[in-house]
Amino acid sequence: MKKLSLAILSILFFAASCNQKNKKQEMTDLESTRISDDSLMTLVQYRTFQYFWEGAEPTSGLARERIHMDGEYPENDQNVVTTGGSGFGIMAILVGIERGFITRKEGFDRLNHIVDYLGKADRFHGIWSHWIHGETGKVKPFGANDDGGDVVESAFLIQGLLTVRQYFQDGNEEEKTMANKITQLYEEMEWSWYKAKDENVLLWHWSPNIEFKMNHGLRGYDETMIAYVLAASSPTYTIDSILYHEGWARKGAIKKETEPYGHLLELKHNGAEELGGPMFWAHYSFLALDPRGLKDQYADYWRHNVNHTLANRAWCIENPNGYEGYGSNSWGLTASYSVNGYAAHAPGENKDKGVISPTAALSSFPYTPEPSMEAMRFWYEEYGEKLFGKYGFYDAFSETEDWFPQRYLAIDQGPIVVMIENHRTGLLWDLFMSSPEIKVGLGKLGFESPNLK
Repeated sequence: MKKLSLAILSILFFAASCNQKNKKQEMTDLESTRISDDSLMTLVQYRTFQYFWEGAEPTSGLARERIHMDGEYPENDQNVVTTGGSGFGIMAILVGIERGFITRKEGFDRLNHIVDYLGKADRFHGIWSHWIHGETGKVKPFGANDDGGDVVESAFLIQGLLTVRQYFQDGNEEEKTMANKITQLYEEMEWSWYKAKDENVLLWHWSPNIEFKMNHGLRGYDETMIAYVLAASSPTYTIDSILYHEGWARKGAIKKETEPYGHLLELKHNGAEELGGPMFWAHYSFLALDPRGLKDQYADYWRHNVNHTLANRAWCIENPNGYEGYGSNSWGLTASYSVNGYAAHAPGENKDKGVISPTAALSSFPYTPEPSMEAMRFWYEEYGEKLFGKYGFYDAFSETEDWFPQRYLAIDQGPIVVMIENHRTGLLWDLFMSSPEIKVGLGKLGFESPNLK
């Protein structure tokens, strides 16, 4: 009996040892097959790029405003394209070429089609509308009084087109022809038409029906700085630098130093002076405009954007509202879908609604590479298909509300592809900053940049 017991114990010990070894081997295998940081960045770029490639509106080739995987479009707008989001998507196509997701010829054919389409679409003194009906090229009003030109969205669009021009300008004859067509589109944009009549400031909108009734001046600090850079750089309809200094910079009143969580913000954020605004303010104007070493009399833009990101993350780590799912590896507040409609999420008791928008952290890769990587990996491994779908990470989620909608927005997906690439290679920054007009415009506005030397 004793011998039998010993035999049984020996068998159990051997089985337990084998089981431990198997578990250990499984863990070793898991670690050895765990996707590397570099491969994960490529995977995220690839999936997100597909929003603008496979998911593009078929007639125009431009970016759909939104893609809902559930097929529900309450406003029946699945074929409405966004000009700003298309500008981001155009840059994403260049990333696709460089990363080998598509061939150069495939990318060229799509981009050439887009350029031709944009030349025939509705424009208002050379400026496109915010939304366009993809099938017809006709304006889709963004609002009751917004049925004409949109300077800011058009700035986002042309910055993307200028990167395309620089990429193809020394190519074959077809490519050179497309580059020339982009130059023509830029030269036809009448930035000076959008100057306020009685103030030195650019106005956001003009309508053929109500003209400048909206009277929305571009005053900083927010996402609209790129409009002044492109307007000042225009070789045909340029603006005087006084519009930048008196309009955008509010005659110097844009300067206001605060230090949320110890991170210096040198500029007065519109409506968010103490804690900083939504993260897209550090993205949209800087997808092509290189913030590295970019300075003027108001700010060091690299330092400002890094600190803006760090302060946004710090708020999420502190999480004073006590939302679930916030932390050092899950952070980022910006404009996105929200539990109740669309909202510009930002630090602040009333601005933080418990919604994390992956684009906030992922489009901040150049500014905070390690925290952004930590968030990317956590979301990928923790949530899997619940958050990571056909076109990359879904637009937003809330652990508190158990809200994980399988929906995307172009203006949030595009910066992910572009800014990850700028972090990895500087591709879009280098292309845009090589534009001769941009060098002139930045100098005119009083900027310093290593690219201007």
